[in-house]
Amino acid sequence: MPENNAIPLNPPPQQKAAKHYGRNGFQYKQQYGVVVLCESEPHQQQVYAALKAQGLKLKVVTV
Repeated sequence: MPENNAIPLNPPPQQKAAKHYGRNGFQYKQQYGVVVLCESEPHQQQVYAALKAQGLKLKVVTV
């Protein structure tokens, strides 16, 4: 497993996102994300817990 070289994560100040509307009137909100490739499910749980402890909003995926 790689060494724990934690990078302090300070989210940028919130700015109001521009509203984008599709042809059907659906309001699209732009989002940004990062995908972390984990070695195993236990590693995924460990990474999730570490990022969650930093106050980040997370979404777990398995492919």
